[in-house]
Amino acid sequence: MTGIQFITDEKGRKTAAVIDLKKHKALWEDFFDGLVAESRRREKGIPYAQYRARRLKKHAPRD
Repeated sequence: MTGIQFITDEKGRKTAAVIDLKKHKALWEDFFDGLVAESRRREKGIPYAQYRARRLKKHAPRD
């Protein structure tokens, strides 16, 4: 795959990747979204109605 280079250790094992973001922006965004979702897996959720009420209060139009 062009636009991706792998960095290897002394034994030839791939340890990192360099991604050309101009070429593979969508691929990186999908990967990053997965990481964010995984990091938030155990966060406690809130009911939508509670979220909406907070959001409307926070962004209420000013007179």
